[in-house]
Amino acid sequence: MELIAFTVSVLIWGCFVVPNDGLDNGLARTPPMGWLNWERFRCITDCERYPDECVSEKLFMRTADRLVEDGYLALGYEYVIIDDCWMEMERDKDGRLVADRKRFPSGMKALADYIHERGLKFGIYEDYGTKTCAGYPGVLNHMEIDAQTFADWDVDYVKLDGCYSSVDSMEAGYTYFGKLLNETGRPMPDYEALQKTCNLWRNWGDIDDSWASVTSITKYFAENQDRIQPAAGPHHWNDPDMLIIGNFGLSLDQSKAQMAIWAVLAAPLLMSNDLDKIRPEFREILQNRDIIAVNQDPLGLQGRRVGYIHNIEVWVRPITPTWGINYSYAVAFVSHRTDGAPFTLNLDIKNLGLKSTMQYAVYDLYQPGNKTMFFVGKSSKLSVRVNPTGVVFFKFEALNPNFRSFRVA
Repeated sequence: MELIAFTVSVLIWGCFVVPNDGLDNGLARTPPMGWLNWERFRCITDCERYPDECVSEKLFMRTADRLVEDGYLALGYEYVIIDDCWMEMERDKDGRLVADRKRFPSGMKALADYIHERGLKFGIYEDYGTKTCAGYPGVLNHMEIDAQTFADWDVDYVKLDGCYSSVDSMEAGYTYFGKLLNETGRPMPDYEALQKTCNLWRNWGDIDDSWASVTSITKYFAENQDRIQPAAGPHHWNDPDMLIIGNFGLSLDQSKAQMAIWAVLAAPLLMSNDLDKIRPEFREILQNRDIIAVNQDPLGLQGRRVGYIHNIEVWVRPITPTWGINYSYAVAFVSHRTDGAPFTLNLDIKNLGLKSTMQYAVYDLYQPGNKTMFFVGKSSKLSVRVNPTGVVFFKFEALNPNFRSFRVA
């Protein structure tokens, strides 16, 4: 059984504890990718009124099919994760959790088999409390039997929330439940401890389907990056929450911006949308191979916001290829301007913190074909034109020291 992620409500995502002093449990070498129903489908349980949106086995089965048939799985989106509202309000006579009998008539083991047969992995939700956030049974006083139940269902990923519980008991409780899973929290988390015990944790509030929600999260990450950024790396990731691309609240430019920032942050790419109805232009963003490659970069270094100029953020992440001390970089210019026209930003390459002693080949990651746009050196100047609430996302690829070019911008 492979288990990656837990959650402490809006405070910490992803506590997965291993019974030793190291975190390398073989999981989450790069940020997890997949699909989670919560933001888009919430706790819709009326299948008669909303047959295509209710939290039911049909929703997860058709989403699994879409992940495979529409090419998401081939790009790395491998998890199908059920959030809150999947169970009956009462446990069975033996104290076991029971999937809602009307909405999940085949049961969770059958759903897990369906997902696994398609080459995907299966995730599920619970809560370290007396109840889940929506009022369903929590794991408190039933941790051993719930851990075994998830194992019996062949669960690969557990998201453990933190409603209806004491914050003071979370650190010990999450550790113990993680230990149980591996064997078959505080308002301001200790990131040094989290690195040793968790694969994945959420740092801020639930994302909603709006640009305002996205920017509130990115603002938190930027303002707290000195404390948060060092905690991220292979097997342990900061999580800014789900990708909401393809829903109702983000424009095309704003969707590109979210994808770019999540790639720079080395964030888990967990979509929450309706893959049956997503429009092609949004699917193209989610399936951008070059941006996924930035997100999944093997160095595992989370990026930082290095500037905020004329209401345009500059986010920079070191990535491969590297040549000795010379890194390549992903650089996102994210506009928070609302003045109705693209804005041209002029700046020196050296002010981005790019440190290669050689030249860079610069690629626009949202340009089809990803052809080289130009070459720059560390003393070059750069002019970037960014749409309101949009993004320009470049890869600055450090060139082999033996390479020589005369086309320096």
